[in-house]
Formats: sequence, C-alpha cells, structure tokens
Amino acid sequence: MDLDFSNITAIGFDADDTLWVNETYFRQAEDEFAGLLEDFETRNKVDQELFKKEMDNLELYGYGIKGFMLSMIESALELSDHRVSTRTIGRILEIGKEMISHRLELLDGVEEVLRGLNGKYRLLVLTKGDLLDQERKLEKSGLMDYFHHVEVLSDKKEINYSRLLEHLEIPVSEFLMVGNSLKSDVLPLLNIGARAVHVPFHTTWAHEEVDPAQHNNSHLTLNRLSDLLNYLH
Repeated sequence: MDLDFSNITAIGFDADDTLWVNETYFRQAEDEFAGLLEDFETRNKVDQELFKKEMDNLELYGYGIKGFMLSMIESALELSDHRVSTRTIGRILEIGKEMISHRLELLDGVEEVLRGLNGKYRLLVLTKGDLLDQERKLEKSGLMDYFHHVEVLSDKKEINYSRLLEHLEIPVSEFLMVGNSLKSDVLPLLNIGARAVHVPFHTTWAHEEVDPAQHNNSHLTLNRLSDLLNYLH
C-alpha cells in the first residue's frame, strides 16, 4: 500500500467519535430506554425496534440526537400500543436533552494532531448530524481556530463529498479524510479518488457497519489519531 501523502494539501476530519466521544452516549441512552419499556417488551426487542425506527426516519429527521429522541418516542408508543405513560415520554425527552447538554470529551491526541498540522494543511471538519448540535459541540471543543472550514452534511456519500470539494476548490487527489467510520469516512472518499485514514472507535453504530468484503487495502488504519503525525509532515 502506498503511504505517500506528500501531495496532500487539505485534510478533513470527522467529528463524532473522531474528535470527541459520541456513540457511547447513544448506547447509554438506548440502555435506559430499553429499561423504561421493560413492562412491554424484552430489552432485545426494544433495541431492535428502535433501530428499525431510526432507519425508517432517517430521510425525515436526518442524523443526530433530535431525530433519535423522536424515534424513541415513536417506538415507545408503538411497542406499548400507546399505553406508555406521559411520565415515561417525559423521561425520554429528558434523555435527549441530557445528551445534547452532555459535557464534551475530546479523544486522546486530538489537539496534539491539530496543532501539529495547523499551518501546513487546510484543515476541515466534515461531519453529519443536527446543525445546531454540531455547531454547539464545536464551540464547546475549543478547536474552532484550527479549522479553515466546517461543513455539516446531510449525508456522507460520494456525491456529498464531490460537491463539497468542488465548491471549496480542493482537488480530489490532494484531499485526505480522517474518521472512525469505514462506511462514511473512508469508502466514499476512496471511490471518488481521494485518500482516507481510518481510526476506529471502540463502539460503532450498527448503521455504520460494513461488510468485510467491502474493505480494501487502499487506506491507512491507525490505532490512535496521534499516529497520523508519523505520516504527515
């Protein structure tokens, strides 16, 4: 595999679970939600139905905590045959608000990497989710000054990346994307001719999992984000 990044002029970073912790809080919320509905269904069934509801609602609500919260409410109503209490619905709303206001936890090495690359490359944040929530997290992170551009995408498919890079006048061949999701941060970039670095997070949302047959060896995988500095100078 060719690891020569000497032609790279711009680097995009995913946000959730690349710059800061995110999926962990969704898992905690899912666990509490399943507990709230134990009188109506098993935890496993609740988990399955909530995920199905999230997938059904993606085109309506997009990604993020607000859509997740609405999917929890819809699932609670359906799984209970509309017998769920208003107190439980209220608690679901509280869970969502607690997720939104949760203390931001940067992942190890993030600021070290951004500081090391700052001034040498055009640095971008390319994430998906709720615009207001992602802007809020970026503000909390204290990382804004490192980035030339921040884009909250409705999705992370080839067309989304291609249009953005064209708009920003960044040649595809000079762009490197760094993220924790093979499905969203790696494969689409390789498919359009850009480069990608995969930094796995210990927890992956089921929607972001990909069939191992889709993997190839044309991207770099790192155990820690800080290792990126070994390949970029």
